[in-house]
Amino acid sequence: MSENKEVQLNNRLEKKQRFQYVDQFRGLVIILMLVDHCSYYLNSIWLHLDPFDPLFDSWGQVAIRYVSYFCAPGFLLISGSMVWWSFHRRIEKGVSKRLARWHLIQRGIFLIILQMTWVNSSWGGFQSFKPWHLGIIACIGISIILLALIVNFRWQVQLLIGIAILFIHPFLLKIPYDPEVTWTRVLMQTFIDAGEFNKYPVLPWFAIATLGSVMATGWFKFWKTDKKRIYMGLWIAVAALILATILRINRGYGNILPYSDFGSYSYFFDQKYPSSLYFNLWFFGLVVLFVTGFIALNKVAPKILTIFTIPGKVALFFYCAHIAILGVFVKRTGLFYRDGGVLATLIGVAVMMLIMLPLSKWFYGVKLRSKNYFIRMM
Repeated sequence: MSENKEVQLNNRLEKKQRFQYVDQFRGLVIILMLVDHCSYYLNSIWLHLDPFDPLFDSWGQVAIRYVSYFCAPGFLLISGSMVWWSFHRRIEKGVSKRLARWHLIQRGIFLIILQMTWVNSSWGGFQSFKPWHLGIIACIGISIILLALIVNFRWQVQLLIGIAILFIHPFLLKIPYDPEVTWTRVLMQTFIDAGEFNKYPVLPWFAIATLGSVMATGWFKFWKTDKKRIYMGLWIAVAALILATILRINRGYGNILPYSDFGSYSYFFDQKYPSSLYFNLWFFGLVVLFVTGFIALNKVAPKILTIFTIPGKVALFFYCAHIAILGVFVKRTGLFYRDGGVLATLIGVAVMMLIMLPLSKWFYGVKLRSKNYFIRMM
């Protein structure tokens, strides 16, 4: 297929079919990520915060930190569902499986390169080039590449693969390695463990993306009505939350951090870097529950979700742009850099939303009209 025909196909797919609840959910996730990143740049707590073992002195600090724990599971699950949709939509349009896979693989490679070039450097306001680090965008990219290889498998097989990886991952975390040895650090932290090289090891997040592909077969194929999507979504979400609760109460396998009492602060916050089995199941359930909630809200009060729709349509652009703006105008200049607290963080969120909403609306229009490969990838 020629490049021009591929662009035309992309434009037709974009214009003919968008899932409002998917865009809105992505919008919620990227806004929650904005809250976390504004805290990173403006909140003085980061002067002494250890992200691998965080302690907070107020419930406000707890809230603005832990809302972001929802983001990575949300992005990976929705990314997996869109991989399924993109692949099967192209097959329906007459594209070969090989080319449909290649489109997804290109997307994954693009995200990895974007992480290593723009994203890594933007955190410091482009003061230096820092390619040798992986992060959430690269993790999504690698997950898309891996998922492209199995996206045409039956949903039952994908479900088995996703669950198997999640349940095997706790055993893989026991593999000993020396983080001072470069090749072992890169290998382990790329796929299994978390550290300075990469906080988002691919295996557990790829499993969440795979479960997202499984959910897509329901959302976009089998469940023909919103009523069915809501009913099935609730059942799946509740089942995942119950299973996570059983694992957490057990205090052993599937847990990383201990907790004091059932329902306590420490009970709910197990480790994210790397994510525990309890964490993955709990947030899988919450993500499905929230997507289901968006489907339901669109039936009764769609206008209240409008604020999420615009950033959700261009979530990657929003991610790249807001970090760059904060990096340049806060980190590079030192203006308000980690001088405030919760209030400063929320003011920063409000200011950034005033900037990012019109920017996102503008870029969405550009993306619909453009034939540029890189703009289309964003």
